[in-house]
Amino acid sequence: MRKIIPFLIVIIIFASCKKEIVKTPDHLIEKNKMINILYDLSILEGIKMSNPSSLDTFKINTNSYIYKKYTIDSIQFVQNNTYYASDYKEYKLMYETIKSRIEKNKSLMEKLVKIENKKIIAQKAAKEKLKAKKVADSIKKAKEEIKIKKVADSINKIKATKTLDSIKTAKKKKKAL
Repeated sequence: MRKIIPFLIVIIIFASCKKEIVKTPDHLIEKNKMINILYDLSILEGIKMSNPSSLDTFKINTNSYIYKKYTIDSIQFVQNNTYYASDYKEYKLMYETIKSRIEKNKSLMEKLVKIENKKIIAQKAAKEKLKAKKVADSIKKAKEEIKIKKVADSINKIKATKTLDSIKTAKKKKKAL
């Protein structure tokens, strides 16, 4: 019996330690929704860190944006975040889910950026080709204009020569008379 009493005391102590440290909030946000909130906050913070002026340009307040999007208030968010953070292992799993989602979207965005860069390069090449074609066309047009001028000049020379020849023959005939 003496051995059972200390054993029961130890079990009672362990059972009493199992008590929740943080009580469940009145308006509990479901786990998946909380993951989405934390994901959006992570993305917005990443944007803020990489290009601070981008959010300022559009006058976006990250916290108020999240509160409006998920129809929550700041107190509800803090209570729920504290509640989920009190279970370290579960909170770590939530953040690992968020991290894998960010990595997945990052690789997708990198692929989209590569495709967009290829489009831009193709557009630039097409513009250069069109520009080169316009230059070639303008050179061809200029050459044609020069040929037309030369033909016109040669026709004028021929006419002038014929006119001179006819004047000379007319003078010769006049002298001969």
